[in-house]
Amino acid sequence: MEVKRLRLLREFADRGSVGAVADAMHMTPSAVSQQLKVLAKEVGVALLEQDGRRIRLTDAGHALVLRADDVIAAVERPQEEMAGYRSGKTSVRLAMFPSGASLLLPGVLDRVADSGIDVRAAGLDVGYPDAPPALADFDVVVTHRDERTASVRLPRVEVTELMREPVDVVVARKSSLARRDEVEVRELADCDWISVEGGFPVDDVLLSISALTGVAPRVTQRMLDFTTIEAIVAADHGIALIPRFAVRHRGVKRLELKGVRAARVYEALTRPSPRRTVATVVDHLVGTARDRRQEPR
Repeated sequence: MEVKRLRLLREFADRGSVGAVADAMHMTPSAVSQQLKVLAKEVGVALLEQDGRRIRLTDAGHALVLRADDVIAAVERPQEEMAGYRSGKTSVRLAMFPSGASLLLPGVLDRVADSGIDVRAAGLDVGYPDAPPALADFDVVVTHRDERTASVRLPRVEVTELMREPVDVVVARKSSLARRDEVEVRELADCDWISVEGGFPVDDVLLSISALTGVAPRVTQRMLDFTTIEAIVAADHGIALIPRFAVRHRGVKRLELKGVRAARVYEALTRPSPRRTVATVVDHLVGTARDRRQEPR
């Protein structure tokens, strides 16, 4: 079996269609299909099967993808070492959600500065279920989930928990609530809320508030940018839930929320048995997260 064909099979598992594999690998769909057929002949068993109008992996195909991860990792390790000797730098592709990147990326870059690792970071702001597929394009994906949501359990995804970040209520400094340091969930039943879009951890906390109070939170605005949300709250157009380390606006007051579990968990996703440099970047993420947790707030 050629490693190139195993890569194509893995790409199919990651991307779900021959066309998507062709785009990613800069090949024609017919060339991808031909190489996958050759691979099936080499192993002597069907790897793909028809599923309506789509094609999917057979059980044997899924099993071979798991082995392909091991084979490709074994091939990439010496390639990585030789590339490092040639250039003095080895690249690691890192995807992070914006507020997580703001908190952790500067520290990670500091840690790798003299290590010979070139971290190439990119923003990726998707819901938790959509994070694992991004491993098709990145070596490490840093994502976040509500602490009550179960961690992803997939055979081709390794999860490293980085930190737990409490989610607080933020109110305008001019608000009567700003005279306090904490607030009970049931006191917020009649408030206007500024929230993120559905499917993100902070919005999941709002659902819990709804269950406890019996009143659906009155969400008047939805934004994905915490800076914008803080500005709206500072102008006293509502209150919001914001992760603790993301609160920066001088015009808002942070209150600890009582009566409901409210936190998001940061995770680093990788393929099992990652390359040495990838594992090193994950270690730096863990160390940076530990340092940030210890900072006074």
